[in-house]
Amino acid sequence: MDTLFDLPEPETPEEAVIARYRLSDDQYGSPAEREATFAAERAMTAAVEAAEVGEVDGNEFGGGEVVLYAYGADAAALFKVMEPTLRGLPFRPAHVVLRQGSRVTESREGPDIHC
Repeated sequence: MDTLFDLPEPETPEEAVIARYRLSDDQYGSPAEREATFAAERAMTAAVEAAEVGEVDGNEFGGGEVVLYAYGADAAALFKVMEPTLRGLPFRPAHVVLRQGSRVTESREGPDIHC
């Protein structure tokens, strides 16, 4: 139990895939970039749900970048399902972090999201 709030600890630590892309301006990107992101998010949501490896939790636009978030029990399995769609986004540079529990286990970046 968490003594401060009396909440039970999660049984399995949640892992994450966090993908960060640079946009064409210093704000929210172009309408085409936003639509490409939303389409990719829909495709990844369907793939992740079909594979039953977690959930795509959404996006965050601002400051000239977009960040996509997904969570599940196994970040590597989650990334494997998301990878084709993440690679298909045309924005560069790109940076993907796989987070296990509270620590980063892998960081992938570069023009092709090196794996």
